[in-house]
Amino acid sequence: MSAPDAPERPQIYLVTPPEVSLSQFPPLLTACLERVDVACIRLSLSSADEGQIARTADALREIAHGRDVAIVIERHLALVERLGLDGVHLPDGARSVRKARAALGPDAIVGAHCGASRHEGMTAGEAGADYVSFGPVGETLLGDGTRAELALFEWWSEMIELPVVAEGGLDAELVARLAPVADWVAFGAEIWSASDPAEALAALAAMLQERPVPLSS
Repeated sequence: MSAPDAPERPQIYLVTPPEVSLSQFPPLLTACLERVDVACIRLSLSSADEGQIARTADALREIAHGRDVAIVIERHLALVERLGLDGVHLPDGARSVRKARAALGPDAIVGAHCGASRHEGMTAGEAGADYVSFGPVGETLLGDGTRAELALFEWWSEMIELPVVAEGGLDAELVARLAPVADWVAFGAEIWSASDPAEALAALAAMLQERPVPLSS
């Protein structure tokens, strides 16, 4: 999951729903991966049941790795190696990055969600994160409601080399505006709540192909 030298458009990062049915979700995920190129999948489960997490991880890892897609888990650092995953996504900014890097070694993916804080993002990068994510970008109930404004991504893309993910409350207009200034765009509820997630993903992905919308417009 390394950033290209001169990305023409953001890559796609999928975030699983907090609850996953093993009889229903794997076919939906497979359909999405067959429809659109995806760079990474984040296993973002609300469950604290290790057995349930492991069963879900096993099923989704097989699908992801079969298509050469990285898969990381949110929060559960101790499960990364045990479940054969590619890394961890940390929701607490820079706080746990150094610990995660020491535990997983240099080759694992370590990502950090940094809300809307430029300082937190830079601190996470200095601590060893492979990427930072900012969000929510759009209207959503995630977090405390503080939005990561487009200007943050514009500044980051000009000043910082560390790859950045945009997530939370995305719609077609925001995706088009973020295309020039984000390395990855993360889709979760935006597609899983649709009647046809693969079709919804394809529609949003198509906006990355469009002519970029100037941030100042």
